[in-house]
Amino acid sequence: MFAGHFGLAAAAKAKAPRLPLWALMLSTQLLDVVFVPFLLTGKETIEPISGETGYGANMIHADYTHSLIGALFIAMIAGWGAWRLWGRRGGVIIGSVVFSHWFLDLLVHRSDLPILPGNFGNLPMLGFGLWQYPVISITLECILLISGIILYYRSFSRLNENRQGRRWVIVSTLFMSLLFVLAIGTDVLNLSLD
Repeated sequence: MFAGHFGLAAAAKAKAPRLPLWALMLSTQLLDVVFVPFLLTGKETIEPISGETGYGANMIHADYTHSLIGALFIAMIAGWGAWRLWGRRGGVIIGSVVFSHWFLDLLVHRSDLPILPGNFGNLPMLGFGLWQYPVISITLECILLISGIILYYRSFSRLNENRQGRRWVIVSTLFMSLLFVLAIGTDVLNLSLD
């Protein structure tokens, strides 16, 4: 669920207009951003599932960045940084958006999300596995994207009553929608790095 995360960021922007959109977009993907160095050093891996291709055809072993406690830790650090930049409310929102990544991944990932970093204690792995049902998971992502775009547009069109401001809202919403469509396209075609 690469694209669906962005829909949540757009919805958060609608509720927190003072936070920069780039910060919310980065926050919603921060677990994956932190995952990249772990992947490059071999601490975390992506393993193709035999006989499967396309959307969600990989088992992701992100035992540190995508563990429940690891995600909470990353969210707390991001929230603390955002608190220093944008105040308490900004910190809570950024931290929540970062942590939302884990919950959305819980819905689509197979049982590959550990509770503790490094799967310490060999506890059961979590994941509801909606990627095994592409129509359902793609529909969920589309709902998140469309909801985020609608909330974003509505909140900013109300704030910008003048013609110039409304034009900016329309252009920015269309641009963001195009990026979201490209993101969902890469997700469905399995072109993303995730």
